[in-house]
Amino acid sequence: MTADSIILPNQTFPTTTGEVNLSNLETEWLIIYFYPKDSTPGCTTQAVGFSCLKDQFDALNTTIYGVSRDSVKAHQNFTTKQNLTIDLISDKDEVLCQHFDVIKEKNMYGKKVMGIERSTFIFHNGKLVKEYRKVKAAGHAEQVLEDLKALQA
Repeated sequence: MTADSIILPNQTFPTTTGEVNLSNLETEWLIIYFYPKDSTPGCTTQAVGFSCLKDQFDALNTTIYGVSRDSVKAHQNFTTKQNLTIDLISDKDEVLCQHFDVIKEKNMYGKKVMGIERSTFIFHNGKLVKEYRKVKAAGHAEQVLEDLKALQA
């Protein structure tokens, strides 16, 4: 899949604050990041990282959504426990995960399982301008913020 082939789906998804259709957002810049599971160490690091920098992303006219296969209820619990300031999308049916091709074979305790590969996508006016695959959680939000500033320069 090439960057040019990824477009925002015209479909509604449940979030921690209601529903969202990513193709109808009134935002110039959009960051969508995929992570494996709420309340796990790496995913918490990543979500807290984006939340801590939300004001700076807001100043750059950027909306952020985290996506995993967890339920809205699990997302809401995660948001409350970690004081997250970003919205999380529940993708229980893996529609977004499949659309962005982030479901990959992983090795968990010697077993092969299909799971979400930590990935991030930056869109400008609905067009994909940068993607990150096989992301390391620590420091990622800061890297995305710096890259976004460079893209806007």
